[in-house]
Amino acid sequence: MPTSNPTTTPKTRTKPKIERPRLHKVILVNDDFTPREFVVTVLKGEFRMSEDQAHRVMITAHQRGVCVVAVFTRDVAETKATRATDAGRAKGYPLLFTTEPEE
Repeated sequence: MPTSNPTTTPKTRTKPKIERPRLHKVILVNDDFTPREFVVTVLKGEFRMSEDQAHRVMITAHQRGVCVVAVFTRDVAETKATRATDAGRAKGYPLLFTTEPEE
């Protein structure tokens, strides 16, 4: 059985390539029924926004139909979108937050 000589055989170490997790956007979808104040309250509570930030996001969604609220890893984005949507449903509003991968 041949033995390898450790002085002539180079040892290469390969570093495992660690990819950053793909980020997902949480998107607020405008509707004509959920009160603006309630949307601001949900944004402040679930996304830790200031009154001013929450108001700007709500107005942008109102004017454009949708607005990106925040960007998180997939699990966090889906959890926050679900919790925010559920807060609206609990009050009988059609409030909707969705997620999509960030390009």
